[in-house]
Amino acid sequence: MSDERAEALSRPDAGGFRGPTWIGTDPLPAPRRLGPLDWTRVAVRALALLVVLFGGMAVLLAIRLVEAPLAGLRRPVTAHIPQIAFVASCRIVGLRRTVRGRPIDGIGAAVANHASWLDIFALGASDRVIFVAKAEVARWPGIGWLARGAGTLFFRRDRAEAAQQAAELVERIALGQRPLFFPEGTSSDGKRVLRFKPTLFAALLDPRVKNAAQVQPITVEYEAPPGLDRRVYAWWGDMDFAPHFLQVLALPRQGRVTVTYHPPHRVSGMADRKALAAACEADVRAGLRRAGLGRETG
Repeated sequence: MSDERAEALSRPDAGGFRGPTWIGTDPLPAPRRLGPLDWTRVAVRALALLVVLFGGMAVLLAIRLVEAPLAGLRRPVTAHIPQIAFVASCRIVGLRRTVRGRPIDGIGAAVANHASWLDIFALGASDRVIFVAKAEVARWPGIGWLARGAGTLFFRRDRAEAAQQAAELVERIALGQRPLFFPEGTSSDGKRVLRFKPTLFAALLDPRVKNAAQVQPITVEYEAPPGLDRRVYAWWGDMDFAPHFLQVLALPRQGRVTVTYHPPHRVSGMADRKALAAACEADVRAGLRRAGLGRETG
């Protein structure tokens, strides 16, 4: 491949995408230079997060040894443990959390816009859900182990596996669990909502769950601390996880995340997966617009 061809492929297209990943066209936020007090905050918060997350997972796995033979994939006890850990994690980071609306009861799934690794903390603290993540996450050191223990479903971007993945989603929904996935398929800078891909919505049209299932759109919106780039919490494109993680933990004053639960859509009232995806996208986008964001839609 020529150097010119390689350079062309490395540049984002008009929508800010490079392949399946959104990288945008604006410069990344400039990182703060961390001083001694910043590193002290990082050390204290990181240690507390390790204790809460890995300690909570140790408790979960111990209980699961008894729960699994009795309940199978159902998690009548251990489903509560990740939520408790995520609530504690938000408090450790110092990120204030506001919840508007309420999660659905009954059979269904949830979908949300995706801007940051902090989405997992914010959404997991606000409701008991089963996250759907890309398969690569399962291989991330530490994080993959935590995600597997919490019951996360790992899916590859492979059309050949779409039917199997849909069957897994249907199984969880039929058990009364609530999968939560990010239909954008990538994260953004938090200023916009990207187009929702309809692939995973197809599982909700399965006859075993279609008549009873609902899908609830959720808007996640971050408010930066005063004086900082409004994208300070966003993690997207080519940004490395570790530097961003350190920057967030080092902040002397944290901002706020608002999780808005929109009215759910009855799957039986939708023509197909594309109509369902479009309806959910419109709700999430409207929620971000009401927050003064979302005008840049990608």
